[in-house]
Amino acid sequence: MKIFCNKEKKGKESFIFRQINRCFREIGKPLIERVRNLSADQLEDLGEALFDFSEVGDLEVWLNHRN
Repeated sequence: MKIFCNKEKKGKESFIFRQINRCFREIGKPLIERVRNLSADQLEDLGEALFDFSEVGDLEVWLNHRN
């Protein structure tokens, strides 16, 4: 079961990073690490929230509210 969860998280993580790169081109390493530390459920939530973001600062605010 843990292997499945890791694969699921990696798939969601990969999708989120593609979306982030499409929206913001590139983000710094600190933000990348913060996104990588999210759970699979949090990655799903971020995927929905990205539609409302207009700048990288919105991503930072979202992450700050999750920690």
